[in-house]
Amino acid sequence: MSSSPKIVALGAGRMGRGIAQVFAYAGHDVTILDFKDRSAEDSEKLLDLGKAEIKENLDFLVSLDVLDAAKIPAILNRIHGVALTEAADVLGDADYIFEGVPELLDYKEDAIKRASALASDEAVIASTTSTMLVTELAGFSSHPENFLNAHFLNPAYLIPLVEVSPSEQTDKAKLNAFVALLESIGKTPVICKASPGYIIPRFQSLIMNEAVRMIEEGVATAEDIDKAVRTGFGIRYATMGPVEFIDWGGVDILHYASAYLSENLGERYKAPDIVAKKIADGHLGMNHGQGFYDFDNMDVEAYKREKLSTFIALLKHLELMPMEA
Repeated sequence: MSSSPKIVALGAGRMGRGIAQVFAYAGHDVTILDFKDRSAEDSEKLLDLGKAEIKENLDFLVSLDVLDAAKIPAILNRIHGVALTEAADVLGDADYIFEGVPELLDYKEDAIKRASALASDEAVIASTTSTMLVTELAGFSSHPENFLNAHFLNPAYLIPLVEVSPSEQTDKAKLNAFVALLESIGKTPVICKASPGYIIPRFQSLIMNEAVRMIEEGVATAEDIDKAVRTGFGIRYATMGPVEFIDWGGVDILHYASAYLSENLGERYKAPDIVAKKIADGHLGMNHGQGFYDFDNMDVEAYKREKLSTFIALLKHLELMPMEA
């Protein structure tokens, strides 16, 4: 592959536009390929609409003093929209193809099969599905060793996280190069196995369902639930992940809390077996040297200071620091 990879966003919808903006913002030329058979006029209208949406996003960043308005023309000039008639040339020359067609299996199958037939034997094709498993989609590719899933969170041009899900057939070198590409444009890739919901949607579904369940039960109003998350739950987990938080407070605390909640609210709160195993092994968390993380060779005091200083900086930014007398 070339030192300046050729990027194609396959599909002119919201995800394709978002990915195009991400790469163009980071200095890459990127092509949005309208992969649907439509008239030249309709394709041009759709591609123009996509570019207009990207400009609106960039104007919004300017309004927040995040971006210099003078840079917008150069970013937009790096984005090239083409119709289906140019698919063979564009895909044949691509290094990375991001499939972003609608979330219907028939559409995914059609797009991946057609793209695979036109792409080079070395091109990486990444689906961006938020629901389907890479193990299923890889079967539609003529080169499953070059296929993986990359779940961008909306808005793709702002959220750093990309959940990268390879199949067992994905070539490790291609996976590593793909992760490096994402990191080079400021994204934060994480690797997860093919599992329903990946990481974040799996969390989100539980949290959102529990929120509306509390409304249904009359526990709290929607406004107070959201306020509790914004000023407590959310900012805490912006500072450290939930597994870090378990180790910080103690694995045994999770065990006792889960036992009480599961007894009173149902099996959905029952702790998984690994929690009891950690306790049996004496791996109770940060203050015991071992938990889900290994703290034995870590400067724990420096770690705690870094986490708390980040938390305080966030509280200051949100104007949520405790009031002084």
